Amino acid sequence: MTFDQTFDRMKTRSRKWTAMEAAFGLTGEDLLPMWVADMDFQAPAFLTDAVRDLAEAGDFGYFDHTDSYLDAVVWWAQARHGWKIEPSWITPTASLGNAIAFAIQTWSKPGDGVAVFSPVYHEFSKKIRRNGRTLTELPLLEEDGRFTLDFNRYDTMMCGTEKILILSSPHNPGGRVWSADELRAIAGFAERHDLTLISDEVHNDLILPGYTHQATALAAPQISARLVTMTSASKTFSIAGSRLGAVIIADARLRGQFTDTVSRADLYPNLLGVALSRAAFSPEGAAWVDALLPYLADNFEAFRSGLETLPGALVHRLEGTYLAWVDFSGTGMTDGELWTRATGQARVVPSPGPAFGTGGSGGLRFNLGTQRARVDDAVDRLTRAFADLQ
Repeated sequence: MTFDQTFDRMKTRSRKWTAMEAAFGLTGEDLLPMWVADMDFQAPAFLTDAVRDLAEAGDFGYFDHTDSYLDAVVWWAQARHGWKIEPSWITPTASLGNAIAFAIQTWSKPGDGVAVFSPVYHEFSKKIRRNGRTLTELPLLEEDGRFTLDFNRYDTMMCGTEKILILSSPHNPGGRVWSADELRAIAGFAERHDLTLISDEVHNDLILPGYTHQATALAAPQISARLVTMTSASKTFSIAGSRLGAVIIADARLRGQFTDTVSRADLYPNLLGVALSRAAFSPEGAAWVDALLPYLADNFEAFRSGLETLPGALVHRLEGTYLAWVDFSGTGMTDGELWTRATGQARVVPSPGPAFGTGGSGGLRFNLGTQRARVDDAVDRLTRAFADLQ
């Protein structure tokens, strides 16, 4: 299989391809979805083989494969990130969305504040509010096509009710790979304000050539007593449907608090998720990712070179993830006008910027985890839809 090979995700009932009417009221076979954060590449053989082996075994009852999954997570963390962890540090959860909700319930109570660096992945704010907590948005600065941090301002913005800080690392939607110095500054901020730091590192393997992801735990080991790291094979290998994540907590006290919450929910790993994640976190999986990353980098360059011709459109530098952030605020258009141009005229469906919170207005997020032909098609459609700006 090559990454250029297409297949019909409508037939597989992919949410990305079938839910645009439910999400946005958009219909039509000509729509090009670039919103939901999963990739359009067909699963590689080591994943389909794992499912085939499971099917051929013919046993879908209660199982005892959790140790092999934990061992795979440990191996991957060491082999890919130089991070030595212990199996006992890992608590499996039903996806990282589930894990974030559990973390909010574990380390805060209704009415407490939860802080985020905004704009950021929209599910953070949704889960904060659904659990009856208060959202504190700490706006990122935008400098030369990348988001940066402003701690002098953030210290003055805290209300004193905050108990948790949720970090997206690498950053979604901005594509930033935070430096070790930035991670240490974030850790220091969490210490100053006595916050439990939740580091969502689900995109940690999707780092473009020239950049390096560092686990927050390695950059700031001094905050291990308040640090929770979350990771999964879901984004890297497009297996989010298997619903399995790993919450890594080195501190025994903190880990016990989290596992108590999970235990009360009576939640256990599922058989398919374990089989797929175990197959992904392997030498075969590592080789596949090594081939994927240059392809994503080339997709971004094609996207950037096409859209940077539009006056007033600023394409953020993509360092990690496959999610490109474009700031259209220089065009002077409203969010409604941008959305109409993108979806109504270009028939391209990105994620709308305002959904990511403060700082998201004027922006659109485009998923480039797709075949190059589709990226080229999107560029052509968008440049024609915005042609009057030229």
